[in-house]
Amino acid sequence: MLRNILAIIAGLVGWVLVVTVLNWMLRATLPGYSEAEPAMSFSLGMQLARLLIAALSSITAGIIVRAIAPSAHWAPWILGGVLVAVFVPVHWQLWQKFPLWYHLTFLVTLIPLTVLGASLSSRGRGRAARVRFNH
Repeated sequence: MLRNILAIIAGLVGWVLVVTVLNWMLRATLPGYSEAEPAMSFSLGMQLARLLIAALSSITAGIIVRAIAPSAHWAPWILGGVLVAVFVPVHWQLWQKFPLWYHLTFLVTLIPLTVLGASLSSRGRGRAARVRFNH
């Protein structure tokens, strides 16, 4: 049980770290992003880039959870739920800054992408185990 809780916490920390590093990269590489960020007046391309970063962070978080607690099939679901619970109030505060499709895309994909990351991780490990077993 403790391992499962630690996996969820590590997944959450991983999500934050990945989104932070990728956001720094956006600031450094996407013209106008740093200037748009304080007011959150992002162009369509910037909004899509932010959603991509969130998606990569969610997938990575799922991979982390599965790596730490491979048998806890519910852990990625819990982590995704925690992410939704954390971000609903944030998006409520930002409601006027972004279009509806942006909020929905971000919030609705948190759980499935976290679970997908965990699934990808377990699939890869399963293939490696079969290869070792068969040889």
